[in-house]
Amino acid sequence: MKSGRSINIFKNIFGSKMSLFAKTNALIIIFFIPVIILFTYSNEVSSNVIVKELKASNMKQLSFLSSQIESRISQTMDFMTTFSRDPNVRKFNGINLWDDRYDRMQTRYAIQEKMVLQSGVMNIWPVEFTVYSELNKEGISNKSTMVDYDEDYLKRNITGKWIYGDGQEAEKNIKKAFHLFYSDSFSEQDALDKTNLVIKSSFYPENIQNILDTYKEGGQGDPIFYLNGEAPILNRSADPELINKLVQFLDEKTLENSMQEVVELDEQQYLISAVNSSSLGWFLVDIVPLDQILGPISFSRNLFYFAMGLIFIVGISLSVLLYRNIQSPIRKLIHGLQRVQRGDFSVRISSSVNNEFAFLFYRFNDMSQQIQELIDNVLNEKLRAREATLRQLQAQINPHFLYNCIGYMINMAQLKDEEAVVSMGHNLSAYYRYMTRLERPTASLNEEVQLIINYLDIQKLRNGRIHYHIDIPEEMLKGQIPRLMLQPIVENAVIHGVGKTYSSGEIRIKGEISEGFSKIYVDDDGPGMTDEQFMSLNRSMKQPLQDDTGYGFWNTNQRLIHQFGENSQLIFSKSDIGGFRTEITWELPATIDQDQQSHQKGEQ
Repeated sequence: MKSGRSINIFKNIFGSKMSLFAKTNALIIIFFIPVIILFTYSNEVSSNVIVKELKASNMKQLSFLSSQIESRISQTMDFMTTFSRDPNVRKFNGINLWDDRYDRMQTRYAIQEKMVLQSGVMNIWPVEFTVYSELNKEGISNKSTMVDYDEDYLKRNITGKWIYGDGQEAEKNIKKAFHLFYSDSFSEQDALDKTNLVIKSSFYPENIQNILDTYKEGGQGDPIFYLNGEAPILNRSADPELINKLVQFLDEKTLENSMQEVVELDEQQYLISAVNSSSLGWFLVDIVPLDQILGPISFSRNLFYFAMGLIFIVGISLSVLLYRNIQSPIRKLIHGLQRVQRGDFSVRISSSVNNEFAFLFYRFNDMSQQIQELIDNVLNEKLRAREATLRQLQAQINPHFLYNCIGYMINMAQLKDEEAVVSMGHNLSAYYRYMTRLERPTASLNEEVQLIINYLDIQKLRNGRIHYHIDIPEEMLKGQIPRLMLQPIVENAVIHGVGKTYSSGEIRIKGEISEGFSKIYVDDDGPGMTDEQFMSLNRSMKQPLQDDTGYGFWNTNQRLIHQFGENSQLIFSKSDIGGFRTEITWELPATIDQDQQSHQKGEQ
């Protein structure tokens, strides 16, 4: 069940709408995580096994070393017991009572010879032996110096067990040694009975150091011989700084017969092992630097992590390279195709890569440009065809308009109103003179305004309710606009505004220059439209020509855009005088805009 869920999760991740870049990075991460986890676990297991084996080996070696010391001490103690029963030693106890000088000298020589011989046999563990006779108050030793009998000294040190130091070092400036005082008395070993022999065995810390040095040669540690309250006995190549820290640690611990612990000293881990010497009461302590022993494993682990990190960086770099050189160009191409699909053929794809996609981008840009040019050509042909149709319709309408005007003139002539006939004839002549001059596609705004005045005067003669007001700045009248741009707008205000009701008749035409744009407002006080109709009409100006769209408005809007750019347009809204407002907006060329601003500053 769990494996099935994992597969489903994997399918959900890689079957989703993630990008190729995201999927590649997710795959790299999914690959790396279990590898690192498994390696870390394996490395931890290996380290634990090594540490465990190291602990067992270290404890075994320390136990063996302790047994060697115990063996040396046991041999010494056996010799003392045997030596106390030697005839010459027994004879030495009463030597001054019945032997002559020669016999006494022979006896002393024989005792010294046996003590020297015993010490020579144990050359790795040299021991000093001393025999004290309680009866004749004398002492003899294998030392090079003479030995004095001191009963207080014997009473103070005869304890029946090994002691470190005999209480005289401070006075005589003699270095400490390990001592054992043995009495041949059948009574307790910690008292003198005034008649028996006392044998003293002594060995110095050098014996311990010899064994510690031998141990250190075959291991990784730094062994010492330790007893709380005494200066530790070190091997001869010990690290004093490390041993001081070790002693500080041991002084704070309560040691049992054996101890083993991993501790951290100076930010490094050490294995500390301790074994008690039952005869001397001291502890054999070994400190092993785990970091040095586990160093090769740690190095291999770090090397593996470094290699995995390097592989991860290479993988991510390849993923980024794949994204930049494949996925990113594909996304640009898809985005460009989507814009072309929406009808935006002005899109161009730029790219900094120099590969196969550069050729595709070049061909896409070329295709988009050709389609745009083809559409522009078709649109221009459409506009020209629409203009031809408009002229044809105007040619059909103008005779009717002319007949009405001539009929008006006949009626006014019959009524002997010569002024009306002259006015109509003058305006009609100027109107048709302008309408029939089609050699130029553009005209000045002043010429267009004169045409509108002639047209409105004619309409005013026919319909006395019509009155108009024109307010256009002088600097606007010099500008060039498409011919007959205002005439369809004003004609719509007369026919569909003033002509629809008997209570309206006002037409206002106002012009202004604002923020680099020329604007003309044509208002009437007719019935107007609803807000929804205004929104629909404005929306239709941005769409292809529909059957229910007014051709005059749409054609004028397209001519504006074609001549002045995309920021030019017709906007329809409710007039301030209650009827229909047409706002004609076109962008001024940069040079003209700067001249207008300079002119306005000069006037200020």
